[in-house]
Amino acid sequence: MEPTNLYPVKLYVYDLSKGLARRLSPIMLGKQLEGIWHTSIVVHKDEFFFGSGGITSCPPGGTLLGPPDSVVEVGSTEVTEEIFLEYLSSLGESLFRGEAYNLFEHNCNTFSNEVAQFLTGKKIPSYITDLPSEVLSTPFGQALRPLLDSIQIQPPGGNTFGRPNSQS
Repeated sequence: MEPTNLYPVKLYVYDLSKGLARRLSPIMLGKQLEGIWHTSIVVHKDEFFFGSGGITSCPPGGTLLGPPDSVVEVGSTEVTEEIFLEYLSSLGESLFRGEAYNLFEHNCNTFSNEVAQFLTGKKIPSYITDLPSEVLSTPFGQALRPLLDSIQIQPPGGNTFGRPNSQS
């Protein structure tokens, strides 16, 4: 048998609050949050993420967010770049179209978790995926939900996959 190529898969984690969540969450929410997390998957020499513009790619650290606050080694994959890009294209035309974005229920972290499982069979850390329910479990989070539901996040920079805003 020929040896299989393994490609590293990394999770880039950014704190969108730039440290404010850590300082203000105890006062505003009555519980400590370490950050407001934006995540992306880095594989095959590119960074892939989901926002209100759909699935986007850029060189690692290439958005205006700059370098990630932390990097999690998710694992390795045998999935080739060609197969991965086909997978992303199909996701961009189905589950992860731009108009499907929702800050609490279908966001960059949902995408990163889905892609991490496809590539490695592993989920991203629960402190990231549990953040929306943590915020919404507080009275202040519930009061802010109508406003927060209207927020669309799309880090600038990168190229979009699929048809991000088309109607299917």
